[in-house]
Amino acid sequence: MKNLKQNILLVAAALSLILTSCNKDKKVTPVATPVTDGLYVLNQGLFNDNNSSLSFYSYTSKQVTPDIFNSVNGRGLGDTGNDIEIYGSKMYIVVNVSSTIEVVDAKTGKSIKQVKLFNGSTGRQPRDIVFYKNNAYVTSYDGTVAVMDTTALTVSQFITVGRNPEQLAVANGKIYVANSGGLGYPNYDKTVSVIDLNTLTVIKTLTVVVNPQNVVADNYGNVYVLSAGDYSANPSSLAIIDDNTDVVKSQTNFDGSNMAIQGDNIYFITSAGKIEVYNAKTQAISNPGFITDGTVITTPYCVAADGTTGEVFVTDAKDYSSNGTLYAFDKTGKKEYSITVGINPGKIAFLKN
Repeated sequence: MKNLKQNILLVAAALSLILTSCNKDKKVTPVATPVTDGLYVLNQGLFNDNNSSLSFYSYTSKQVTPDIFNSVNGRGLGDTGNDIEIYGSKMYIVVNVSSTIEVVDAKTGKSIKQVKLFNGSTGRQPRDIVFYKNNAYVTSYDGTVAVMDTTALTVSQFITVGRNPEQLAVANGKIYVANSGGLGYPNYDKTVSVIDLNTLTVIKTLTVVVNPQNVVADNYGNVYVLSAGDYSANPSSLAIIDDNTDVVKSQTNFDGSNMAIQGDNIYFITSAGKIEVYNAKTQAISNPGFITDGTVITTPYCVAADGTTGEVFVTDAKDYSSNGTLYAFDKTGKKEYSITVGINPGKIAFLKN
């Protein structure tokens, strides 16, 4: 009986080796599966670890695909994904250290084209993307804004702006670019470049508090620029620019970071880890503590609002090295659900049918 068992085990082992060998030879082709309404979370990963990922949450199935880009395309996104936006049927993923823009089908995650942003052999380090008519505009840390045709997916020119530009926003036929100078610590930049979208030239350069990073535009002719300051003598500050005159109307100390606008509400993450709401119509804080149910978020990292549902989403980077969490709140600040996402979840994009 003992020998019989040994023979059976040997045969099983042999079959296992044969099957394993066959599986090694078989090439698995990733399949792009259409997705419905939901949201994408761009996870930055760790700097220089080449482990950015793209999580997808389906509103219909209530299921999470941990890295839909890798699942569909059979490869990773690259190093340090910094921005994600959906424009038309395409989704654009800005990957900073890899100096690429991944253009994918928004409903499947299937790669359409990888656009490389290099100056010769040197990566430009793209940061943020916005759209106007048939062009995408991408800031890069080399002090430029790339102009890319959204049909041909080719870059036609680079517009020179300030040092290490971060976010940008479109308002009144112009683009407002926050020039942080973040790589020049402690010698930060403190300017906002104004680009005319008809001539694609810089028509004005405005001065704000040092280290401007975040930019949004409201429906009342205002552009908001949030400066991080120098983390010492100069605190964070919020500048408001008139998009008709391109004059800085006001500039005040303001405790906030990573702002996002939806309708009249601008959402900020405060230094105390709270979500604060600023009303663009009244230009005053309308709610100093949006979360009302006692939900504690360890390290708030990104905030976004869905205009169709009124929901507000906040990501938690936790310890900056392990998988993060995305929290969904209703418009009254009560938690609806939470899901596990990737490392350093830094941007959210909403997919609508």
